[in-house]
Amino acid sequence: MPSIAARHSAAPAPRSAPVTVALVGAEFGWGSSGKLSAVLAALQDRSALPLRFVGLASGLGRPLLAGHAVDGWYDLPDDPGLLGPSVREFVRSQEVRAAVVVLDGAAAKALLAAGVPTVFVDSLPFLWSEGDRPALPLDATVYCAQKSVELPPECLEVLADARELRWVEAVIARPRASAPEGGARRNTGRPYRRALVSLGGLRAPNLADPEHYPRLVVPAVLEALAAHGIEEVHIAGNLPRDLAGRLVDSSTAPPRTTAGPLGHGAFLERLDACDVLLTSPGLTTLLEAGGLDVPTVCLPPQNLSQIFNGRYHSRALGAPLRVLWPKEVLVEEDAVALRSESEDHALRLIYGAIAAAARGDGRQAVGHALRDGVLDALRRSAGVEDWGALTTTVGTGGAAQVADALLGVLGTAGPLA
Repeated sequence: MPSIAARHSAAPAPRSAPVTVALVGAEFGWGSSGKLSAVLAALQDRSALPLRFVGLASGLGRPLLAGHAVDGWYDLPDDPGLLGPSVREFVRSQEVRAAVVVLDGAAAKALLAAGVPTVFVDSLPFLWSEGDRPALPLDATVYCAQKSVELPPECLEVLADARELRWVEAVIARPRASAPEGGARRNTGRPYRRALVSLGGLRAPNLADPEHYPRLVVPAVLEALAAHGIEEVHIAGNLPRDLAGRLVDSSTAPPRTTAGPLGHGAFLERLDACDVLLTSPGLTTLLEAGGLDVPTVCLPPQNLSQIFNGRYHSRALGAPLRVLWPKEVLVEEDAVALRSESEDHALRLIYGAIAAAARGDGRQAVGHALRDGVLDALRRSAGVEDWGALTTTVGTGGAAQVADALLGVLGTAGPLA
């Protein structure tokens, strides 16, 4: 891949120009871009400095940030050996003064090596063990670890070596003014009629085929929603183009079923307007739904973090609101046991199990089991009184706290060499 300089020619900004901040989100799902969106919104409210933003990598999540003023996006090379030189050229040509990086350890390390003060946002600190240490930028200028319901000792041992560790609340967009206070959802007790289905994480690294998960899950979810009396559903997320439409069977889906990706602001508006959310349990989505007190059912996990997220969600709300994979597909404890070696070991097992189920002869049986699991979870959701419990546990001020960390860095950062 050509260097950044070859792909994007740009004259250095004049010294009187706004201070340039680089943005990076992990190429894993849409959660990192949702966090960047929330931080950008907080910076708009809090910064007395004129700021200019440039994006690095984050190809998957760029559409979610379309509503923000990002002055160009720049690709990184696929070859890890070219990462350092490419980042140095990017920093030089764009006069980058600081960076906010969400979950992309390699990019954070490259920026730090290039002399850029970097605020690293770690929304999954509960995952890490000694096997993950080499991938984490523990020498970040500020290491913002998001508070969690549970923090195993092995992750605390790793994070204890972070040079400047700060625990922050959930890094999510602020709830809309229409969101009720005190955990009481509007029109509590009425039957669900409008549903939102959200699938993220489908373009993760090392995921061989992003269609396996939705092919197993989406038809089962739509059939369950129709059986539950849902009249309108929208399928959102980073699904392969046109796949959602191909998975909709008009004979078994709710009568008004639509599909298509949503920008972050549009997603929050749709979330606020729906009666129930069914989502692969990405943490940002669960926390945003909690901030709006939206009834939420967790679909089967796509990766290791989603196993923990779904468990924390059900525990906080006091009801089993998770749809589990049939044991013939995946035994979660087998994946959790591999966590001590590293996240990647567990991911290989999970991805392989889902792929085998999608290609196997038992797809119909898996679909029936998932449909029944969704229906059971929807029925159990009627007993939940406080849908904001998970979000309340970890707080909602993380975006402002990360923004303040960046502004503090900019206040003390000297000129780059």
